[in-house]
Amino acid sequence: MGERPAAKEPLLAKAVRNAKVGKFTSSSKARIDAVMKAAEHSGLLGEKSKRIGGRISPALIEQAKKHTGIETDTDLIEFALAAVALDDDFGSAFRKTRGTVDPDLKLGF
Repeated sequence: MGERPAAKEPLLAKAVRNAKVGKFTSSSKARIDAVMKAAEHSGLLGEKSKRIGGRISPALIEQAKKHTGIETDTDLIEFALAAVALDDDFGSAFRKTRGTVDPDLKLGF
């Protein structure tokens, strides 16, 4: 009997690849997982009945796939849309409050 073909890796299972070879890191996988879990908990990943289409630069798609490790166009689009839909603008809000806490405030530790 010949060898069985290797099972296809699940979405984002390649987090162990080294960033030096242009693949995503475990922190990227953690971010993707967090975004997708948040989207699911927010009810954004329900029935998949909507179809979208558009013309997109192949270079943009390939770079996004390399950066995230996501292999399919559908999964890449779903992640990108979830990330935009869930954006809470934390970074901007955090920067706006920089320096507004009294440095003499006792935090109890």
